Amino acid sequence: MALYNFKKIMVVPTAKEFIDITLSKTQRKTPTVIHKHYQIHRIRHFYMRKVKFTQQNYHDRLAQILSDFPKLDDIHPFYADLMNVLYDKDHYKLALGQISTAKNLIDNVAKDYVRLMKYGDSLYRCKQLKRAALGRMCTILKRQKSSLEYLEQVRQHLSRLPSIDPNTRTLLLCGYPNVGKSSFINKVTRADVDVQPYAFTTKSLFVGHMDYRYLRWQVVDTPGILDHPLEERNTIEMQAITALAHLRAAVLFVMDVSEQCGHALPQQLQLFNSIRPLFANKPLIVVANKCDVKKISELSEENQKMFADLSAEGIPVVETSTLTEEGVMQVKAEACDRLLANRVETKMKGKKVHDVLNRLHLALPTRRDEKERPPFIPEGALTRRKAMEVDTPKRRTERDLELEQGDDYFLDLQKYWDLMNADEKHDKIPEVWEGHNIADYIDPDIMRKLEELEKEEELKERAGEYDSDDSEDEEMQEIRLLANQIRDRKQLLVLESKEKDVHGPRMPRTASKVDRKQLEGQMGDLGLDMSNKDNSHYAQQARRSRSVTRKRKREVSAPPTSRTRSQSASRPPRDQSGLRDAKMVRKAKRMMKSSQRGMNRQGKKGEADRHVFDLKPKHLLAGKRKAGTADHR
Repeated sequence: MALYNFKKIMVVPTAKEFIDITLSKTQRKTPTVIHKHYQIHRIRHFYMRKVKFTQQNYHDRLAQILSDFPKLDDIHPFYADLMNVLYDKDHYKLALGQISTAKNLIDNVAKDYVRLMKYGDSLYRCKQLKRAALGRMCTILKRQKSSLEYLEQVRQHLSRLPSIDPNTRTLLLCGYPNVGKSSFINKVTRADVDVQPYAFTTKSLFVGHMDYRYLRWQVVDTPGILDHPLEERNTIEMQAITALAHLRAAVLFVMDVSEQCGHALPQQLQLFNSIRPLFANKPLIVVANKCDVKKISELSEENQKMFADLSAEGIPVVETSTLTEEGVMQVKAEACDRLLANRVETKMKGKKVHDVLNRLHLALPTRRDEKERPPFIPEGALTRRKAMEVDTPKRRTERDLELEQGDDYFLDLQKYWDLMNADEKHDKIPEVWEGHNIADYIDPDIMRKLEELEKEEELKERAGEYDSDDSEDEEMQEIRLLANQIRDRKQLLVLESKEKDVHGPRMPRTASKVDRKQLEGQMGDLGLDMSNKDNSHYAQQARRSRSVTRKRKREVSAPPTSRTRSQSASRPPRDQSGLRDAKMVRKAKRMMKSSQRGMNRQGKKGEADRHVFDLKPKHLLAGKRKAGTADHR
């Protein structure tokens, strides 16, 4: 596999912890008591179960260790060589081999002692065989103490390694120590590599990620390399050599033009030539860093000729400065473009490209005649193109107005509304009016319907539909006059009731408490005969007023409801009616709350509520304390 998740490797316990965990689990998960009535076959099975359970626990944990740690033959060569550099491949394989041998030995011990236990003739014999089996298993595991400790150290270091994808688009930085590799990766990616003015600040591989052309790229910062034979390189340098050898990446060889790193340019060029075989078939760029201190044009002729020779060989040389960021983006773009071209070229040389090309077909239509048919461009498009070519003033946007006016700017979007009447742009139209959505009542054909209604009204008027008889008008006038006299009389009665008792109850306007006979006499004085059948509806009205009065009396005795229009506004609230003064009102409210306290407490209680009703129980806290416990439950 190309990638391996080292952070998922389980913790490797020490030999002592391994034994304690397993024996404790055996004690907890298997039966522990042999009763007197147990026969010998049941005793054998009792101890055989303990031996098998212990063996299975050892087997599972050791097998998990073997499966979690990566096999050097299965993972990518980059990771295999990196682990060889960091942990010594032979030592690593030997430790895993010893763990595998211990697993097989524990399985054989359990198998042998279970076979012996089948012929145990007493409880003592079976118990001694179980003790011998568990003891031999623990002895085998104690001998793996050093291997387990070594594998735990390897696991801890593996979990701290950066996750490098060997197959993705990669930029690889290399060069002498303290030439500016870490500063470069901090500029182009989101990484935060420590930068110090001394050599070998970076002692391991660091990875940063960046985006270019909507693709994700990884940038690998390697430790500094010194110019000496491969056998003399230390572990820190060998990490960089491993990355150069196995990662398919664009190589950025960083050189310090100012020579502040402590190595002259000829020495840096010599290192470049010594590791040049590792750059084969990879895009290569020489980065002349620290140009803010000294540029290539300011170097001696010999050093300038050295860079000129590199350019003549087809290796681009770019001057950069991580301090002023001069040329950093140019190096990034150049390296990414070269790597993309190289990856495409490599894929074209492979066999897979033929399978894709066989599925592609380019259709070229044949000409139907010799007539020329030039492309047609609409006039609007030509006008817009011409306007783009000429430096015409652009339309002022709201952003331009905001910058000009500053704090006086006000965003007014209504000025862009397209209305028939421009004066109506700033009219305030509410969305909701009296609980109704105004948009539901907008009818686009309202003007047309209004004209039709007006025409219909004109036709009705011409037809004489609204013409009325004079006799009918005289009757209506008499009825209106009589109604006005009745209303005046009723108003006089109301005023008389007010004058009788100023502090007593006043007569409401909605119902006049007038006797029927008195009303008939008053109406007779006004010239209206109440005994006539035609005027019987006045009597019905009087009866209806009495039923309304009874209904109001029932509502007063009924429980309080929401106030209606028929209810008198001068009536006191229900919780204050019948109370003498404010002191009695407060006392009634206090009594009401105290009576509801227990009910409310029970009402709040639910499945998740936890309420302690008695914080200090009397039987535990009252009286004289004596010797003994206070827990009486």
